Amino acid sequence: MENKTIVSSIEDKIIEYRRDFHRYPEPGWLEFRTSGKIAAILMKLGYEVKLGHEVVKKEAVMGRPHDEDIANNVERAVKEGADPEILKRMDGLTGVVGIMDTGRPGPVLAYRFDIDAVEVDEAKDYNHKPYKEGFSSTHPGVMHACGHDGHAAIGLGLAEVLTRLKPEFTGRVKLIFQPAEEGVRGARAMVEAGVVDDADYFLALHIGFGNSGDIGIAARTGGFLATSKLDVEYRGRASHAGATPQEGKNALLAAATVALNLHAIAPHSDGATRVNVGVLQAGTGRNVIPDRAVIKLETRGATTALNDYMKKKALKIIEAGAAMYDLDYTVNEAGGAMSAEGDEELASMIKSIGREIGVEHIVDKGSVGGSEDATYFMERVQTRGGKALYYQVITPIAADHHSSRFDFDERGLSLAVTLHAEMAKRLLKRAHA
Repeated sequence: MENKTIVSSIEDKIIEYRRDFHRYPEPGWLEFRTSGKIAAILMKLGYEVKLGHEVVKKEAVMGRPHDEDIANNVERAVKEGADPEILKRMDGLTGVVGIMDTGRPGPVLAYRFDIDAVEVDEAKDYNHKPYKEGFSSTHPGVMHACGHDGHAAIGLGLAEVLTRLKPEFTGRVKLIFQPAEEGVRGARAMVEAGVVDDADYFLALHIGFGNSGDIGIAARTGGFLATSKLDVEYRGRASHAGATPQEGKNALLAAATVALNLHAIAPHSDGATRVNVGVLQAGTGRNVIPDRAVIKLETRGATTALNDYMKKKALKIIEAGAAMYDLDYTVNEAGGAMSAEGDEELASMIKSIGREIGVEHIVDKGSVGGSEDATYFMERVQTRGGKALYYQVITPIAADHHSSRFDFDERGLSLAVTLHAEMAKRLLKRAHA
């Protein structure tokens, strides 16, 4: 296949992209160096590049860091080689969309690549390949522990391959580099900005998940749990716990009561549901009635409707906790994702391509074992009459995803680029007279 040869010619470049992103990991909504580098490369390849408010609706952003953190990370990105003019265009919002227009009428094919890292300290010993070979994280407390460095590299490799194949295509290609997938915080804001409203096809993938020496494909990923991530703050009144306890309004007791009752929400007969209180912070001293408390929780459901059931119940309990202790409170949605299923037609195409290029290990369906906000893109495209698919390139991994020793077999990078490029050839094929 022509594009397999093209991919082979740039394989070293794709690996170096991955290792560069791995050296400089950035958490969600702080991916300024990453976005800056991606934008610069896409511009050099001739793509129309959109940034900032053009691709992210600020009002729909979930879990955005404080302005001070954003400013500090912009400054660090410049020191680490990002173009200040590109960062200025971002205006504090990460994420990039590159557009290739063939100039010929045809469908719109959108690809999504998540680019954020995980807040984990990377292992520092010679049994860990990134450390041994000199491309481990230079940012304390942050590493690419889920393969998104590979996803960004796959996107850039694909961008170059597609420019060489452009004469064969009709329509347009959109390469979406999404911030803040971890915590499922980034996709909704890009969807609300309209980046896939014109898409006829949408493709996303994930690398990793393998526990053997095989490189393979899971043609359609399912089992996405819809989820809502909620941050709750209770505000009461501090008072002396011995002298005037009756004057206090105890935020800690409200939070504790709510935490217990959230875990008592009845499961639903229609499918799997989950709730978890992961953080409860309250109090300043043993002799002070606590006037502040914070709860961070999540709900999940096998479908969007089941998660909505859990979320509605949770909000009722949160409200009741405030009423019991006469508190003010706020609830912020810090993240969220929908459930989704890929289209069988596209999954069949992936399987066919895999067989044609000699992939031996191909399964019909895989699972990421949790939530993924690519589902927002999938749902938007499918409800507008388009088709969408999320699949996996299965590669051996050194340790579990999100662990300090995570690493994946880099052979999967070229396979992913080849699969994506072959999908473009099938979906955007130009009719020749």
